[in-house]
Amino acid sequence: MVKDHHPDCLVSTGWLEAQLGDPALRIFECTTWLRPAEPGETVPYHPEPGRADYEQGHIPGAGFLDLPNELSRQDAPVHFMMLPAEQFAAVMSRHGVGDGTRVVLYSRDRIMWATRVWWMLHVMGFEEAAVLDGGFEAWQADGRPVSSAPAAYPAARFVARPRPGLMVDKQTVAAALGDAGTRLINTLSEADFEGALPSRYGRPGHIPGSVNLPWPSLTQPESNLLIPLEEAADRLAALGAPAAERIVCYCGGGISATMGLFVLHRLGYDNLALYDASMAEWARDASLPVERGAAGRKG
Repeated sequence: MVKDHHPDCLVSTGWLEAQLGDPALRIFECTTWLRPAEPGETVPYHPEPGRADYEQGHIPGAGFLDLPNELSRQDAPVHFMMLPAEQFAAVMSRHGVGDGTRVVLYSRDRIMWATRVWWMLHVMGFEEAAVLDGGFEAWQADGRPVSSAPAAYPAARFVARPRPGLMVDKQTVAAALGDAGTRLINTLSEADFEGALPSRYGRPGHIPGSVNLPWPSLTQPESNLLIPLEEAADRLAALGAPAAERIVCYCGGGISATMGLFVLHRLGYDNLALYDASMAEWARDASLPVERGAAGRKG
């Protein structure tokens, strides 16, 4: 049987409902939508926080985290880049997250928005965070209560304890090309990975030497729940993950890759990193190599 090394990182709707009202609990919706860019625009999409959906109905007591605006750098050339530690700490403090609190994150449609915020908290040394399995869809499917009442938490003091090496840049990734000890995992769809379709990120394809773990394969489509950990372990084994000294995950903009990192963390892999800018940066830099085809899809 596969061991879950961090069972507190994933919570069920039943567990969360039983905890509602706990004064130390901080629940946040992180939903984000990607609106298509117009022809000729230089950005792949326009991120839109899902606040309107949240205001129509959310988990009782939950606050809202605006990922594209308050939790991403606004001066970066690509979307969703990680904030500096001081700014991240200020946002979390404002939302009531600090020592002695426990955070549960959820999103709609795709769990990746919750795992993105979970990864950022992990990078900043905060380990009392979990993701709601199945997100808001599972919450509703299980008949749990929904509220439209505004919710916020009293301000706290978040102390950032950055963990070096968990966020990497293109220079680090480029230096790792051909390194037998590093496994690059791309979590975009098979078609995006293979470069079979035009890419909204620039040149179609993937970073040479990568293997493909499509993010949709990590959830059960009928329920939005994560696949069993045993199944995820088998898929990663087929990609050569157990033999790697270090694993770097990437995608289009550093979001779906955090689903892979979340699963890897639970499986006990500890030398993990996210290429934050991912293909949004790599594909547009003509000095960097891009590979097409399925040769590396399964390792």
